[in-house]
Amino acid sequence: MELVGDRWSLVIIREVMFGNHRFTRIAHNSGAPRDRLAARLRSLVEEGVLERRFIEDGVRHEGYFLTEAGEDLRPVIRALLAWGDKWAVTAPPLRMHHQDHDFVPRTHCATCGEAVDDADLREEMLAPGWDMQGRVTT
Repeated sequence: MELVGDRWSLVIIREVMFGNHRFTRIAHNSGAPRDRLAARLRSLVEEGVLERRFIEDGVRHEGYFLTEAGEDLRPVIRALLAWGDKWAVTAPPLRMHHQDHDFVPRTHCATCGEAVDDADLREEMLAPGWDMQGRVTT
């Protein structure tokens, strides 16, 4: 959460996911203050979520691109867009399509392929000194 949980990180990742790789386009579409955007882009690059590389636009500009870690955030962005369409706006600003129909995200288990139902999940805390209720006090 420290890495992508601030106000601008997921908006920046969304813009790069949509194909906006240049600083000026990310700034315009996100509405982020330029100094804040520069700081967030720098930290997302340092943390391995984004990488800088040259854009093949004939002018040799550098742009921001998703790394493998950034690509793994695609389902998160899609789920947040679907949540926002349902709960935060009266009219969705965009629509995603899957083949010939509207895309509706759903989580599936990569091991067995089944759709995930919360009733079928169980959590196991692995952090020492913690359980599912929080820090264990002795």
